[in-house]
Amino acid sequence: QVQLVESGGGLVQPGGSLTLSCAASGHMFLSYAMGWFRQAPGKEREFVAYTNWSGTNTVYADSVKGRFTISRDNAQKMVYLQMNSLKPEDTAVYYCAASEISAWIPTMNEYKWWGQGTQVTVSS
Repeated sequence: QVQLVESGGGLVQPGGSLTLSCAASGHMFLSYAMGWFRQAPGKEREFVAYTNWSGTNTVYADSVKGRFTISRDNAQKMVYLQMNSLKPEDTAVYYCAASEISAWIPTMNEYKWWGQGTQVTVSS
């Protein structure tokens, strides 16, 4: 069983930065792939970023590539999403998720555990 708790969301002006954190419980964290997703009002949840168990393979949605960075600290059981050059269209609830799948990059439906989400609002 894995529990995920996100934090770090808030209100930020366009062009600003935020770092989201995801604290995980469970002794198998080291073996899990981790992802960040987001859901804006009236829209479907969408993929943002992925990291494999070691942090050596990362993947980003085109909309955030070059602006967001996913990282993890396995010793602390933490996953981070550094968000720079934020835009109003980045406004959403951000979720971290964990997947047991290691042989390929999991689809959204293959993430087994989800956090409760943290709100990010980009507005002047």
